[in-house]
Amino acid sequence: MIKRADVLTLDITGYAFGGRGIAKIPTEDGDYVVFVDNSFPGQKVKARVAKKKKRYAEAKLIDVIERSPLEKISDYQEISGGPYIYVPISEQEKEKQNATLEVFRRIGGIEDPKKQFDEFISSPEHFFYRNKMEYSFSCIEHDRKTGEDIDDAFALGFKRRGTWWKVESLDKPSGMFDEQWETILIEVRGYLKTTGLTAWHPPQKVGFFRHIVVRKSFYQDQLLINLVTSSEGLENFDAHAFADFLKEKLGKRLAGLQHTINDNVADRAKIENGECELLHGEPVIIEQLLGLNFEISMESFFQTNPKCAEKLYTKALDYVFEEKLNEKDVVMDLFCGTGTIGQILASKNNSVRIIGVDIVEEAIEDAKKNAARNGIKDIEFFAADVGKFLREYPDFIGKIKTVILDPPRAGIAPKTLQKVIALGAENIVYISCNPSTQARDTDTLIQAGYDLQKLSLVDQFPHTGHIESIAKYKKK
Repeated sequence: MIKRADVLTLDITGYAFGGRGIAKIPTEDGDYVVFVDNSFPGQKVKARVAKKKKRYAEAKLIDVIERSPLEKISDYQEISGGPYIYVPISEQEKEKQNATLEVFRRIGGIEDPKKQFDEFISSPEHFFYRNKMEYSFSCIEHDRKTGEDIDDAFALGFKRRGTWWKVESLDKPSGMFDEQWETILIEVRGYLKTTGLTAWHPPQKVGFFRHIVVRKSFYQDQLLINLVTSSEGLENFDAHAFADFLKEKLGKRLAGLQHTINDNVADRAKIENGECELLHGEPVIIEQLLGLNFEISMESFFQTNPKCAEKLYTKALDYVFEEKLNEKDVVMDLFCGTGTIGQILASKNNSVRIIGVDIVEEAIEDAKKNAARNGIKDIEFFAADVGKFLREYPDFIGKIKTVILDPPRAGIAPKTLQKVIALGAENIVYISCNPSTQARDTDTLIQAGYDLQKLSLVDQFPHTGHIESIAKYKKK
């Protein structure tokens, strides 16, 4: 009988939404299903049971014992954040498409989602596509070659799969982030080790070096780097010498270097958890999307794969423009954040009234700054709750023709979705970074009188189980 925390050896025979491999264990009552995160059909894996139910279990991947016949081993170092780096892109995309459409059938109540399915949009770049990466230090290192743990080490790389205290050092590029940076990371690790200051000890919450966070501008081909340390031994660290080391290695590609002192015991690299000093260059980089410029700081939210985000936004706006819009119509960019979608829409069509709405006032201020920087005047931004919006701004009653939704990963709260429905828009274009919540909301929208007309999938995160979706709904 399977119990929670059991370690199982399993053959993965199928793929479920979200990057979960499917294993089946024969029993007297039929097959018992085990879902294993980040595994792929054809693999034999070792996994630990995290959740046990009557009909199925969920397990966390520990190791891949045997590779799938589909996998092709490359020179990239496999990391926990890129579990499918050796699986051909065509196979990844096929499994993602089938699993996501099945979610819309099962959860969204769509009898045959293939009828509404429009397009699978592949990432323009399959490798080195990310524009942000966070690396962790630890004095507890998991040696990938021997499988052993080393105490009193100086590891810099990524957390060992399924752990929060062990780090596997990155010795060569992962294929996910900037190739030059990840090639010299082993030298960065060596330089910092020579300071004599220790790597962070996660269980004991002591040590000096904690994280390195790097943001990349593809437009400028530059890197913004943040070194996060504690204050323990700070007087023995020459931060400016480290800046000189990075300038020598990266030259003009180093846009800026920040040093954040973070004594918060929580294992996070957030700047707001500590004091930040700019050691070199600028605290921001500029990225370009569809001809518009966006200023990005270390803490800004921005699309992780900007080249693919251009394709995502283009498809979403295609859905908006399919409907005839006149000057009296309003397009509302809801959950607009820093105003990316609305600005792109305004740059493509200045004959329709566009409004960006978000409850976060700071985001709206950033949106206004970005619009001014891009010379876009045909957009208005409002810091408001969607439920109160029409009461606060009655001029918009009956005029909102299309709502563009781009909610956070958790999706739209049921009460908030009812408020969106109450806006009475003819069309809803819904961008989702979690299609399972979008499928759930699809069922609600159908009950409210909307039809799902089109559905496209966008692979913004190759080599992971993540997929994004864009759906177009029309009021009956």
